[in-house]
Amino acid sequence: MMNNETVPAIELSDVSKFYQQGDTTVHAVDHVDLTLQRGAFATLAGPSGSGKTTLLNLIGGLDQPDTGTIRIDGETTTGLSDRELTRLRLHKIGFIFQAYNLIPVLTALENAEFVLLLQRRPADERQARVRALFAELGLEGLEHRLPTQLSGGQQQRVAVARAVAPEPAIVLADEPTANLDSQTSANLLEMMHRLNREQGVTFLFSTHDPAVIEQADRVIRMHDGRIVDDERR
Repeated sequence: MMNNETVPAIELSDVSKFYQQGDTTVHAVDHVDLTLQRGAFATLAGPSGSGKTTLLNLIGGLDQPDTGTIRIDGETTTGLSDRELTRLRLHKIGFIFQAYNLIPVLTALENAEFVLLLQRRPADERQARVRALFAELGLEGLEHRLPTQLSGGQQQRVAVARAVAPEPAIVLADEPTANLDSQTSANLLEMMHRLNREQGVTFLFSTHDPAVIEQADRVIRMHDGRIVDDERR
């Protein structure tokens, strides 16, 4: 029987996603094979339209592939029901979306603790965890503001807090530093590195940011839906 520690965090075998644009078939993700071991700190790099975001959505179960198999922590996710995928995401995967996806009627603190609430964590645990993250991310004093009362960079940091607060096994991040200044980006990367080192959280980013690419231990370059280079450091 396979030791659980040797099971990859993410496994993709012959994964494709196609879209129709008029009479044209767009190969957003084109027969991708990829294995990411536990504790990786990896980035998907490539120009806009190369398939990075689509691949993240497929890995996270937000979309289903047209071909191939995806396994998360040894569990095959292709073919799971929406309810089963929701359970998987709730307990194993944290998302940082490029569009933030904050809930408009909730405060910054309520947004950040939302996944913890769904996990039925006690209120004092939720508050303590989120407030510690807010202090680390420079969000102190903004706990009770609604998303519309926050800048783009502040919303991004709330989205980061929401993703990492439940201490997931895997964090998928779509351009996590896109709306942050250089100092905030550096602080965010350091926090993620610490989670990676101390808790073994697996990180997979999509990014154009040279600072993120520089710090990754693996750079997976995409072009036209395919992996064209895979650099391990």
